[in-house]
Amino acid sequence: MRKLLVLVLITLFLTACSTETTYETISLDEIEGKVEDGYIVLDVREIHEFNEGHIPGAVNKPLSILQKGDFSQLSKDEKYIIICRSGNRSITASDILSEEGYEVVNTSAGMSTWPGEIEK
Repeated sequence: MRKLLVLVLITLFLTACSTETTYETISLDEIEGKVEDGYIVLDVREIHEFNEGHIPGAVNKPLSILQKGDFSQLSKDEKYIIICRSGNRSITASDILSEEGYEVVNTSAGMSTWPGEIEK
């Protein structure tokens, strides 16, 4: 009986610590193809960062706003590519949006290494 209890506890612990995600992570060079497939680039940097330069056509919804539960101006009928400055905030935003039922693709890097055109 004790062995069974230990096995159950280990299984619960491993399940709780799982790092499995429900979304895909892509490289920066895959963004264009996703946009052609109908995805919208969602930049989760703060407003002042977004205004300094962003991918043409991207929309801005800062992570700090998403963390407060504000999903206004986003639609569950749309698909989003999540990008930030370096790739860290996009993971958090992708987790939040995915849990809320949005279809998202995370980028492994961010605007700090974006090789393409930017608009201000």
